[in-house]
Amino acid sequence: MITIALAGKPNCGKSTFFKAATLADAEIANYPFTTIDANHGVAYVRVPCQCKEMKVSCGVCHDGFRFIPVNLIDVAGLVPEAHTGRGLGNQFLDNLRQANAIIHVVDASGATDAEGNPVDLGSHDPVGDITFLTHEMTMWLYGIVEKHWSRLLRTAQSKPVVLTNGLAEVVAGLGITLEDLQYVEKETGVDLVHANTEQLIAFCEQLLLQTKPMLIIGNKADLANETLRARLTEEKIPLVSGAAELALRNADKAHLIHYIPGDTIFTVPEGAVLNGPQKKALQQMATVVKTLNGTGVQQTINRVVFDLLDQIVVYPVEDENHLTDGRGRVLPDAFLLKKGSTPRDLAYRVHTDIGKGFLYAIDAKTKMRIKDSQQLKDGDIIRIVSATK
Repeated sequence: MITIALAGKPNCGKSTFFKAATLADAEIANYPFTTIDANHGVAYVRVPCQCKEMKVSCGVCHDGFRFIPVNLIDVAGLVPEAHTGRGLGNQFLDNLRQANAIIHVVDASGATDAEGNPVDLGSHDPVGDITFLTHEMTMWLYGIVEKHWSRLLRTAQSKPVVLTNGLAEVVAGLGITLEDLQYVEKETGVDLVHANTEQLIAFCEQLLLQTKPMLIIGNKADLANETLRARLTEEKIPLVSGAAELALRNADKAHLIHYIPGDTIFTVPEGAVLNGPQKKALQQMATVVKTLNGTGVQQTINRVVFDLLDQIVVYPVEDENHLTDGRGRVLPDAFLLKKGSTPRDLAYRVHTDIGKGFLYAIDAKTKMRIKDSQQLKDGDIIRIVSATK
């Protein structure tokens, strides 16, 4: 399953975003380092379910939308110079090893300084918080590489291929592959054998951007003044309110409103009984949703999965005529796959043995057999025919 990490300075609203996206228990407080141990939960990407297009009832989607799980991690807050061990820096950075992508949460309200300490609302420029996370992560990776660099150079004996292979072993635990290293070497044109410190740091930065793609969001946007919202919009930073999303999801859970995560509106069901404070709170939420065109939480998860990680959604079935699995369930599964994936890749995702016994695939929409090398498309419904059942 895809893993996304929430990162940022302390008190920027990461835990509120996490709780809103997962409805998992997470401590939320107005002081730095509320999160010490990483919180783990399940968030979901939202896509139109194929049952509508195929005119069938799947019983799995929610009002025509399919929600597909991804892992979400809320890690300890990061402060400047964290890579040297300040704050909880080393622990924070280690928690990023398993992440496929990172959401950098910036406090759009300007109510926390660079260290995450509370300050007057709007007094801190959030744009100043944008670049430091990449710098800290880069220096963290550089520190790992530099620790082994002398040994790697001696072992390589001026042979670039040997050096790259050795470096791949050092960074393998960070989710960085030999192919990643080779790609960044080619893109940057760096000569690692003769690279100086500055060039090696720059190489580490590009390697991180390649292997840990990042989306920056401005959280607490409901509290931000127009000037700060305009500053972030100018920097193309999406505006988000984790607090509004959490309130809406809880209200929907209590059947006070009808709200589907990712919607830009919510409705009050006929006959719903609301007290005065509840009505006032919903009026405030309506203003936030209208101002931000939604809360931005679901949109953020979707952007990471589909824009940064280039995923598509594919539905495996065992009966291409009825779109069912072996138990007669209609479109029970939806898998996230990398763009460019083939039917054989899908077979391995369903089960390793199914992949090993792969024979061919059938496109359930056209009822035609497709090659094992054909690239799948978003929304495909595929029957895998395998020698292994």
